[in-house]
Amino acid sequence: MQNKKQKTESGRCENYAKYEYKKSSYEQTYDVFQLLRQDGLLCDIKLKADDNKIIIAHKVVLASASPYFYAMFTKFSEQNHDLVVIRQIDSTALHLLINFIYSGKIVVTKDNVQILLPAANLLQLEEVTEVCCEFLQSQLCPTNCIGIYTIADLHSRTKLLTSSELYIQQHFLEVVGGDEFLSLSSEQVVKLISSDKLIVSSEEKVFESVIRWVKHELGSRKCVLPQLMEHVRLPLTSKNYILNKVVEEPLIKNCYECKKHINEALNFHMFNSELIPINIRHKPRYGDKVLLDIGGIEPKCTEWYDPKMDQWNFGPEIITSRHRSCAALVKDNLVFAVGGMDDERQCLRSVEVLDVSSDSLCWKPSVEMLVERMDFGVGVINNYLYAVGGRNRSHLALDNAEVFNNNTQEWRMICNMSITRSHVGVGVLNNLLFAVGGFNHALWEDTCINIVNTVNTVECYHPSLNKWTEVAKMCEHRSSAGVGVLDGVLYAVGGYDGNKLLNSVEAYRPSTGIWTPIGDMHLPRQCAGVVALDGLLYVVGGEDLSTNLNAVECYNPKTNTWTIVAPLRNTKQHSRGVVAINRTGFFKTC
Repeated sequence: MQNKKQKTESGRCENYAKYEYKKSSYEQTYDVFQLLRQDGLLCDIKLKADDNKIIIAHKVVLASASPYFYAMFTKFSEQNHDLVVIRQIDSTALHLLINFIYSGKIVVTKDNVQILLPAANLLQLEEVTEVCCEFLQSQLCPTNCIGIYTIADLHSRTKLLTSSELYIQQHFLEVVGGDEFLSLSSEQVVKLISSDKLIVSSEEKVFESVIRWVKHELGSRKCVLPQLMEHVRLPLTSKNYILNKVVEEPLIKNCYECKKHINEALNFHMFNSELIPINIRHKPRYGDKVLLDIGGIEPKCTEWYDPKMDQWNFGPEIITSRHRSCAALVKDNLVFAVGGMDDERQCLRSVEVLDVSSDSLCWKPSVEMLVERMDFGVGVINNYLYAVGGRNRSHLALDNAEVFNNNTQEWRMICNMSITRSHVGVGVLNNLLFAVGGFNHALWEDTCINIVNTVNTVECYHPSLNKWTEVAKMCEHRSSAGVGVLDGVLYAVGGYDGNKLLNSVEAYRPSTGIWTPIGDMHLPRQCAGVVALDGLLYVVGGEDLSTNLNAVECYNPKTNTWTIVAPLRNTKQHSRGVVAINRTGFFKTC
């Protein structure tokens, strides 16, 4: 035991000189209390549990540790009693908690946690309650997470409730295969399957889990099937699955109200969502998206990234070899591979399109651009595809831009930018098109780079005005920077300042109108693809001055940190062609 003596600063003959003594630990005192209790000495209270077992203690010790006992022995009639019945507490739990009050020690196990938590909650022993919750959180698994969620809800333990709910959402496939899922109420099933944060490999699994739950107690549950089907996002399943599985399911066949959801889903596929009122069933869930990357050293190769598995996989090959091409997503299902240069280093006007909602996944030719472009940028506003700047086969930097109307299948030119911009980054924020940095002169060879021609200027295009307007300059000059948008913030990532490659990143917020530096990437890079997915900003591939990069990292704005994730399977070059797409039948790893 360590004790402290503090001497006052007053002199030896001062009338008020004193020594102050402060005991630093009460452990020995409580050891004495525990010995007295064990010997039955000076005890003034007997506690009787529900099973009639008696535990003796000292009122003052209990009151010092528990607000529940403090109120009991100072404000209520029990203060004059020497026997108190403690309802709804198991004697084992009460014994452990009384020992904790005297010793400051307790061991939580899977065998006692379910009796300790409610008892500690009742006695307002917050430390023990927290320990129990931490233990339960550490034990979360697919077979017990629903039970733990129920316990947390019952005892209003917000932190444990949130973590167990998140676990259920993240492990949906394993959870719905267990017995706990079958014991849920209809209200609990609705809450689970209606969540946008449900992480599931395909919406088919949600449908199948609903059917399994209903069939478990068919007599009493079939009446709630229409209510459950309201929350199954059938339009996100394939047409073949709807026709072969959903339509043929006997429970659905015999449910008139469910058929309207089938018709909605089929119409969605038939009319490509143009004539269908959009509702929650058309919205992909959090975790229902993957990244698709096009182009690179093997220019026909595509790869897709599964964030749940942290794994890249090969995707459908594009038709034309494309280096320095761009990718864009239109109408949530059409991926466009735009421009670039071919194996003969000829600049391309050609465009290809991939319908990721199609059952036969393959690239098809689309309408050519009006201008050949490489080292340019693309953006999509209200399903109109814009191609901005870049350079042509003569390596001349361009100041022009054009827009593609997918409904009329036509390209048309729009207003020119204020300067030429090759190696420009492009992003869309608040329905405005931002052209970020780049070079503003002709490039005759890739190596002819001059720092004075690398710009830090940014301008944005207003579609309704057909006009470009300058906005705040970036903190650094950047060409070949990746540009992405996440949660209303525009990011300029890496690039080349005319002298060196950058790993720095800066963010533009319209509310402030300025660019602000954020955390640096792990690796400097240029010509990388940048895209937002599930609340994170991913930077894919690119190059440094001597090497093509397959490295991928993601930025978390909540922590202002970058994390390295699984690398591309092929070394990439100028990987500007990255988009986030809905997870459909082809893009599944499980």
